[in-house]
Amino acid sequence: MPQDLLKSITGPHDLKKLSVDQLPQLADELRECICDQISRTGGHFASNLCVVELTIALHYIFDFASDRLLFDVGHQCYPHKLLTGRQSLFPDLKTKSGMAGFPEPRESDFDLFSVGHAGTAIPTAVGMAIGDQAIGEGHRRAVSIIGDASIINGVSMEGLNYAGTLNRQFLTILNDNGMAIGDPQGAIAQYFDRVRVSHAFDDIKKRGKEIIDRLPGGSFIEDLYQKSSEMFKAAVSTDHMFEHFGHVCIGPIDGHDIPTLLDILNDIKDVEKPILLHVKTVKGKGYHPAEGDPFRYHAPKPGVVNNSEEAKACEPAVPEGMEKSDCQVVKKTAGKSFTAAFSDAMIDIMNRDEKVYAITAAMPDGTGLDKVQPHFPDRTIDCGLAESLGMDMAAGMAKSGLKPFYAVYSTFSQRALDQTFQEVALQKLPVRICMDRAGYVGGDGAAMHGFMDIAMNAVFPDIVMLAPSDEQNFEAGLEFMRNYDANATFIRYPRDTVAEVELQEDAPPFELGKANLIVPATTDKPHAAILAYGSMVYTANESLQTLTDQGYDIALYDARFAKPIDIDLVKQLIEAGTPIITVEDHGIVGGFGTMVLEACNELGLPTHNIKRIAHPEKWMYQDSRAGQLKVAGLDATSIASTIRKFLDAQKSDAFGGTTVSAADEIDLPADASEHIAK
Repeated sequence: MPQDLLKSITGPHDLKKLSVDQLPQLADELRECICDQISRTGGHFASNLCVVELTIALHYIFDFASDRLLFDVGHQCYPHKLLTGRQSLFPDLKTKSGMAGFPEPRESDFDLFSVGHAGTAIPTAVGMAIGDQAIGEGHRRAVSIIGDASIINGVSMEGLNYAGTLNRQFLTILNDNGMAIGDPQGAIAQYFDRVRVSHAFDDIKKRGKEIIDRLPGGSFIEDLYQKSSEMFKAAVSTDHMFEHFGHVCIGPIDGHDIPTLLDILNDIKDVEKPILLHVKTVKGKGYHPAEGDPFRYHAPKPGVVNNSEEAKACEPAVPEGMEKSDCQVVKKTAGKSFTAAFSDAMIDIMNRDEKVYAITAAMPDGTGLDKVQPHFPDRTIDCGLAESLGMDMAAGMAKSGLKPFYAVYSTFSQRALDQTFQEVALQKLPVRICMDRAGYVGGDGAAMHGFMDIAMNAVFPDIVMLAPSDEQNFEAGLEFMRNYDANATFIRYPRDTVAEVELQEDAPPFELGKANLIVPATTDKPHAAILAYGSMVYTANESLQTLTDQGYDIALYDARFAKPIDIDLVKQLIEAGTPIITVEDHGIVGGFGTMVLEACNELGLPTHNIKRIAHPEKWMYQDSRAGQLKVAGLDATSIASTIRKFLDAQKSDAFGGTTVSAADEIDLPADASEHIAK
């Protein structure tokens, strides 16, 4: 399909030049553009297709060069970006030279916050509304878009609660597509199901006027009602739950009907009261396989979306290297992921131990629990998009004698920090926290990296932190956690594939606080010992091969534990005069290397022969995971170079004190400044 209208739009000012009759064609062109791009690069798909008409209508009615537009999560921002001057960045979506997959203020002033987590839009919109009013810019309208899954998040509810007290314009758009990343969970999801059925337009028309006497504002609202369109009158809701939060509630209305959207948005854009507009949309709208299976098409990989007309009609062709399954095309993966290894291990553990339960917060697919749930439907719990709730549920289950395993992304685990503190660690409860996507995560960028889970949780007394280097160590680590009841345990693993050929044929069981020797030194006086944490064991081993060829004799250990560390091993190496290099996929501040330094300090051991290699103390933006590791100096070549420089400097005694600055710990490539920012 030609995209003549879309190509003519360099910003919202061009959009406003189009007639209303042209907007459906623009919607079609936006969908075509998104389908074509996702077929080649992958990215968030179904969520973007469902907001095309809504995004067009918002930019047609509002002026977001001045007004405030805030996205919750932000994975539905592609239409917004394409309408605000960033079409040239779209072909390189989620790469270092292209468009970020989430709102990104570095790209455009139309993006107010760099986001990626749920629940933030409403409370930040409240703050901006208060701030604009305070400095005399109350004419700036505030609009936030939030999904029916995110609105149950605690801070969303807190934001709505406070927003109800505002005496100014404040619009919250509830984008209700009946889907989270997986199936929606909880009583509010069931309430929305009932609302969609009960609030037919004819019924609303009969009851619309009844709300007037119950709304704050008296004659103001009465006057608004009299002047507004018939569609507005039809859509006013008399019994929506958020009416009790002090909001005028409109809808649900059809979120794909552009004239209706324009009509209602035009009526409510200047209302000096908080309004909640309930919009019903279809996730995956316009691409039939995604409409039928929005769960799988939430964020497909390259090649999954087929942009042919046959595919859109649920008859997808099967290109070479693909597999067909019903109405979808599935790209064959290059190897088994850590997530898949977790799924398999959990199924085995739950088969052997009926006390083991699995919990996730709206991420069954991302964490692998979607593979576990069919085997154990009564012992696999999705608590919805509420990480804090999940942690407290796990605490309650552990207190009752169960063995909960809480599967959560590293970057989302920080949203439950207070609950980890109060209800888990303080109570010394054996909750097992399994943190997927630890370290750099690739194209999702800075908001989604898991770079702080060690630093964040290591402060809790007596908890245990571990990481697997490969699949058999993953199985052994989870088995250790299953049998460890003294306190909480945390295991972290990356968004990556497990090694196809493992470094050890039979990994020994995990023993609390003990490292595992992978490659012994060949002499009694090795040049150094590498203590690698997690999957970085394999990267360190690759660098070790280069160093060996260059004449260095270096031992390699799989550290296994960040807390407690193997202090006996560290003490032995230091007393033997063996330099230590720690390697990890975590921030340099507060990571595994820091744990080694702190343990040495407690014992009065010297640390001048310890070198840390980790994430630099800088923000890392979208790129491939491999690209991010390279820029950070965490690929095998860079690690070998850093170790060689460290050891050579040790020989010449010109490298005294190697821990003066976290930012100086890593020898970054010369072009790193292009991809990371302080």
